[in-house]
Amino acid sequence: MNTSEVAKLLGVSSSTIQRWVKQLDLPMERNDRGHYFFNDEDIEVLKKIQAQIQNGALLQEIAPIHEKTTRRGTVKAVENNQAMEKLFKKISELEISLNEKADSVASYQLLQHRREIEELQSQVKDLNLQLETLQKQVSQLTTPVQTEADHFQKKKKTKKKNLVSMLFGF
Repeated sequence: MNTSEVAKLLGVSSSTIQRWVKQLDLPMERNDRGHYFFNDEDIEVLKKIQAQIQNGALLQEIAPIHEKTTRRGTVKAVENNQAMEKLFKKISELEISLNEKADSVASYQLLQHRREIEELQSQVKDLNLQLETLQKQVSQLTTPVQTEADHFQKKKKTKKKNLVSMLFGF
């Protein structure tokens, strides 16, 4: 039984049970968490203490009852150690599984990003080719197209130039 169950059984508070155990230095069992664990013998000792207190004895006047001479260890320590080992093993297995899953997710994401980057690079190349084509078309449109009138005027100028140079001997 735990402290609160014993306290209910005796009709006192849990802190009263704890105080009796500490002040009278009673050798009680503790579980792995350090909580008191009471068996039938312990409960009988506590009932005797309660009877003495009800008869008017002070807690300091109660002679220590040492039916048990040594303090006992924890309850089921061997079984709890085995359970803890199983728990740690399971936690380790889960951590390994989690790490493997995280690695596979990261690898998948990297591959997806690589594909996206390759697609974007391909689109950039296509856009560059289109831009070059457009620039060529714009440059062709901006260069002056020689019309027949322009060509005739150039011929006229060269004829005049040739005539003047012949006259003046240039």
